[in-house]
Amino acid sequence: MEISVKDNGNGVPDNIKDKIFQPFFTTKPTGQGTGLGLSLAYDMVTKGHGGTLKVSSILGEETTFKLQFPTHEISI
Repeated sequence: MEISVKDNGNGVPDNIKDKIFQPFFTTKPTGQGTGLGLSLAYDMVTKGHGGTLKVSSILGEETTFKLQFPTHEISI
């Protein structure tokens, strides 16, 4: 299963994309954010559910986050 979330904001610069899932990384001023949101989301998706969380962005246009989860067949 795949879920995509896309915005039409400013995009994410390439030099930041590699860091955004790291704990405590933030672009906000000191005291304005913990930098844990995307790190927690990444861990929940990858470690908690065995999925993937990826980001793609076009600077000045958009950012897309893709969450992919494995599916399991259930016998009834």
